[in-house]
Amino acid sequence: MTNPWLKKNPFMSLWLSGVNAVTGSMRGHAAAQAKRQASAAKRQSAAAMTKAKKDILSLWSGALAPFPSVKSKKKSR
Repeated sequence: MTNPWLKKNPFMSLWLSGVNAVTGSMRGHAAAQAKRQASAAKRQSAAAMTKAKKDILSLWSGALAPFPSVKSKKKSR
């Protein structure tokens, strides 16, 4: 005698196929979002490094330049 619990269930098969399709789609969306966030963080990091380089360069180049001359103010009478 065959066990009825071991028979193939077409409704269960359809349901599992649908669930697999939805989870695959969700996994794809999550992977794409993670990739976008990683590239955004990379751009922000690159912008921060560029700003730091410019700040350091301006600090050192400003130290090498002479101080601007101070003009004396005229006394008002």
